[in-house]
Amino acid sequence: MTLHPQAVAFFEYAAASGFPPLHALSPEQAREMVDGGEAIGPGPAVAVVRDVAVPVRDGEIAVRVYSPEGPRALIVWFHGGGWVVGGLDSHDAMCRMLANASGAGVISVAYRRAPEHRFPVALEDCWDALGWSAREWPRLPLIVGGDSAGGNLAAVCAIRARDRGGPDLAAQILVYPIVDHDMTRASYAEHGDEDLMLGTEDMAWFFGHYLPVPSERDDPEVSPLRAPDLAGLPPAIVVIDEYDPLRDEGRAYAARMREAGVEVIEHFYEDMPHAFFQFVNVFERGDEAVAQVGADVRAAVAALTAA
Repeated sequence: MTLHPQAVAFFEYAAASGFPPLHALSPEQAREMVDGGEAIGPGPAVAVVRDVAVPVRDGEIAVRVYSPEGPRALIVWFHGGGWVVGGLDSHDAMCRMLANASGAGVISVAYRRAPEHRFPVALEDCWDALGWSAREWPRLPLIVGGDSAGGNLAAVCAIRARDRGGPDLAAQILVYPIVDHDMTRASYAEHGDEDLMLGTEDMAWFFGHYLPVPSERDDPEVSPLRAPDLAGLPPAIVVIDEYDPLRDEGRAYAARMREAGVEVIEHFYEDMPHAFFQFVNVFERGDEAVAQVGADVRAAVAALTAA
């Protein structure tokens, strides 16, 4: 399927405006371009939205709590941005939509970013925030989720929760997750050099900031696709898009989970580029995908309640 007309128009506008690729910028310059979320615009009203400081093992980080009326579950969300860019504001509209669509509270986590804080700092921040959330809302089913680099962190936290005796997770949401450092897959060859949302050079730039030594990236806590065993993980909702270098590794991770006996719901968007899930308001398919994941969460929570 061809790229959606809204995506074509967006990339034509970006090219005409002369926006440089992320890999041509310093981390500070890239954050100036990405972090505010101005290109996405505001999200819908949510009953309660508040910023909270959460203690982590060597300091504290910010989280933003989105609480719809009578939340029936809790989603702890780790934002994308290659572990380098992105934050509470870049994902604000999407988190608002997800809270309303799912009927769940959403905890958006501002983990510390590379290169100032390289692996495993972001992972440890997310792990600590997940544990804090479980303690703060012990009666709500707990779900971990994230997009892109956040999907990486969510996948690893799900494995940790299995291996470390909790917290108990009702589900995991993995949106075009980074699950391996191998950039030779077919999806990289097909879409890694197309001037879309994410390219091969961008991924090399991200990994270079997050974990500069390539030989260390085989660690399953960096590349969870290399984990020896995926059995016993919580049910997964996986969102994959066609025009994305990460397409094939995301599908491979979903397939490995299925083979290990994990329940997997996979949604594939054939006409979308990387980051579309975050770009609600801009891409109508992004709105649709968030609504679909929200419906999946509602169904999963209803099944838990009925059990």
